[in-house]
Amino acid sequence: MTRLLVVAFLLLVQGVTYAQSLERVEPSFWWADMVHPDLQLMVHGDNIAGAQVRLDYPGVQIERVESLDNPNYAFIYLSLSDTLRPGIASLEFVLPSGESVSRPYEFKRRRAGSAQRQGFDASDVIYLITPDRFANGDPANDQVEGLREGPERAYKGGRHGGDIQGIIAHLDYIEDMGFTQIWTMPLLVNDMPQYSYHGYSTTDYYNIDPRLGSNALYAELSAQARQRGIGVIMDVILNHIGSEHWWMKDLPSADWINNGGEFTPTSHRREALHDPHGAMIDKQAFNDGWFVETMPDLNQRNPHLATYLIQNAIWWIEFADLSGIRVDTYSYSDKAFLGEWTRRVMQEYPNFNIVGEEWSVNPAIVAYWQQDSRRHDDYQSYLPSVMDFPLQTTLISALQEPETWATGLRKLYELIASDFLYGDPYNLVVFGDNHDMSRVFTQLNEDPELLKMAMSFIMTMRGIPQVFYGTEIAMSNAGTDDHGIIRSDFPGGWSDDLVNAFTGKGLSPLQQDMQLFFKRLLNWRQTSDAIARGKLTQYAPDNGTYVFFRTSERQQVMVVLNKNDQPASLDLQRFSEVLRGPVNAADAITGRPYRLEDTLTVGPKQTLILQIQQ
Repeated sequence: MTRLLVVAFLLLVQGVTYAQSLERVEPSFWWADMVHPDLQLMVHGDNIAGAQVRLDYPGVQIERVESLDNPNYAFIYLSLSDTLRPGIASLEFVLPSGESVSRPYEFKRRRAGSAQRQGFDASDVIYLITPDRFANGDPANDQVEGLREGPERAYKGGRHGGDIQGIIAHLDYIEDMGFTQIWTMPLLVNDMPQYSYHGYSTTDYYNIDPRLGSNALYAELSAQARQRGIGVIMDVILNHIGSEHWWMKDLPSADWINNGGEFTPTSHRREALHDPHGAMIDKQAFNDGWFVETMPDLNQRNPHLATYLIQNAIWWIEFADLSGIRVDTYSYSDKAFLGEWTRRVMQEYPNFNIVGEEWSVNPAIVAYWQQDSRRHDDYQSYLPSVMDFPLQTTLISALQEPETWATGLRKLYELIASDFLYGDPYNLVVFGDNHDMSRVFTQLNEDPELLKMAMSFIMTMRGIPQVFYGTEIAMSNAGTDDHGIIRSDFPGGWSDDLVNAFTGKGLSPLQQDMQLFFKRLLNWRQTSDAIARGKLTQYAPDNGTYVFFRTSERQQVMVVLNKNDQPASLDLQRFSEVLRGPVNAADAITGRPYRLEDTLTVGPKQTLILQIQQ
């Protein structure tokens, strides 16, 4: 009898008893040859805490079984030795009644080279997608029996039907545009009665929402993307769950949720974590408070919950072959837990990348969380990357403010000069907008030239660029900051759409021009060694112009921003420290040749990206 038939037979003959007594074992399987030698199994079932647990499999030993104040949970701690080989073990529970319940537990074989997988880096451009609003590849899953919210495309806050299949169907477009990483908003089950489309109210940590697809389809997305040289980044939420999470109906312990399970709003005062004069009550008000009543705040000081969240992240990396993780509301989780969570993930995957969301415009607060940053205390962080919110805010204001001694491009220059705060400024994620703010085109008052300037800056500055879906066709949200409008449907993602941005049908001349600009810029960026690995050298802004260079051993790129409504003439002698002229150069977007000798004239509101010919 084959291994699969054995498993099927066990599930068949034990199905009734298993369904009644063992509701969940999480994680449902694991892998042999992981770095960390221990594995925690969270078992949920009626009075399972009183059961005796047996597991007889070479290379696996039960270290201990712990129960909390809810008898319906047991936490089994396994020790996995180097001799563990892939195969199926039998996990047996002898209940107080004398009844015996068995469950097959598989240890899988890891992919070749899995531990050394390469995470996203400065050579990449990340495409941020709201799955429900990108493309409806499978209309049959729009309505799923047993899930609370159905489709309502006419409602800005409803589910519109976009899904994983829709992303798979348009991987060619994503590749053709020049994006090399996909970050989707959360895909896990969000069985909430309303506003469930955004995904940030998890109700099951181990399953993809059926309205978006399945675990297998998510793995297929990753596999097909990887064939095109595109990585997949998962959006992970450690801080909170949805109020309809299955835990909330039968909490593992009284301290599983902060504030005794009662809604107490967070203060959002992240400064309290860093204030040398701050009171502990203010730190607790920030960390332990809930976002909203429908998002119970998790207590990661509970060691069983902490381990659960650590293993869940590793499980998805291994299962879906991920290239990165983005952590939502990073600093809101317990500080010590975050250190251990990142340490454990990076221990398994030393070349992986994780970016944390710390929405502060203060670079000192953002930098605190990045690995190797200088800190005011002895906190140890293993987080490789953070979202550069200070740069996003400063970029928008710098492009709109008048040029004075204290405003405009000077602010951008001064912010970049504070990069000494970061452990690795080249590993920051830089962006013009995201899913939680007005679109960058709207922020820039729908000025196409300023949008091109902002995106040229983002694509050539130190860091890893992220682009929100639709920015490449200048999507906007004029007159409102409603998230449902900001996350509008991508035109062409539904069969009855009159405009199709995937094919170009019905796009306005502005949208066509912007899409072509993005395509040329991103595809050129993929070829640029200076942008991927080069050192940044910036020059102080002068009369509404700002110049910086990216220089690697193989290539040099000069970037010039001219905010003025008139042409600007630059004296190239000023840049002789970096620019070894006279030299020839070519415009990265148009291919136009330049001779960089004495002066350089830049057109009004023009951005030049010049690839120096050496």
